[in-house]
Amino acid sequence: QVQLQESGPGLVKPSQTLSLTCTVSGSSITTYPYYWSWIRQPPGKGREWMGAIDYMGSTYYSPSFKSRTSISRYTSKNQFTLQLNSVTPDDTAVYYCARLLRRYGNIWSDWEKYDYWGQGTQVTVSS
Repeated sequence: QVQLQESGPGLVKPSQTLSLTCTVSGSSITTYPYYWSWIRQPPGKGREWMGAIDYMGSTYYSPSFKSRTSISRYTSKNQFTLQLNSVTPDDTAVYYCARLLRRYGNIWSDWEKYDYWGQGTQVTVSS
């Protein structure tokens, strides 16, 4: 059984940095060929892929987030993290971490290819 759990503050002030951690159990984040993604869903909107880190630690980012997003990993804790800088209220969303079975070219938003998801964590950007 593979489990992913998001954690971090539920409230962030505008202009600050949103920081989340995904803790993985039952599957090593260094195991080929898995990719580990951050996905979010704003209220009333569809899911959007933000970025991923692969089994080697290489990162990949959506053009929509590349300029202010950083994904890192801590292999000793089997965790990977998300930092989203300069947040605004438009960044309010449920944030998910999820495992992608492998790389599918440059397609990252075929949600059926993600076999495990965290429960999601609500993040509100407000002063």
